[in-house]
Amino acid sequence: MDLVKALSSQYMKEQLPEVQVGDTVRVHVRIKEGSRERIQMFEGTVIARKHGGIGETITVRRISYGVGCEKVFPLHAPNVAAIDVVRHGKVRRAKLYYLRDRMGKAAKVKEKV
Repeated sequence: MDLVKALSSQYMKEQLPEVQVGDTVRVHVRIKEGSRERIQMFEGTVIARKHGGIGETITVRRISYGVGCEKVFPLHAPNVAAIDVVRHGKVRRAKLYYLRDRMGKAAKVKEKV
């Protein structure tokens, strides 16, 4: 068991931002196209946070051009360059899957002051 912990702790990132469910985040993702590499941003609301340790993931949802788009990002993956918290949300649930059925202003999360 200690061998698994030793291997996983070797690949874990030390500096992770305080990301909670309901926060609006900007995820910087490294994208490789042929021999070139660039960073693309994905901004949206965190609707779920799952697992723990090296396999920890967040699900980020945004609506672009009237269509909802969700992506699952592993927090400790090397292709996730950075995660910036744009604003903190005030929620009372651990998972915000109910936002999938809502559009417009109903899909907004109140800001924590």
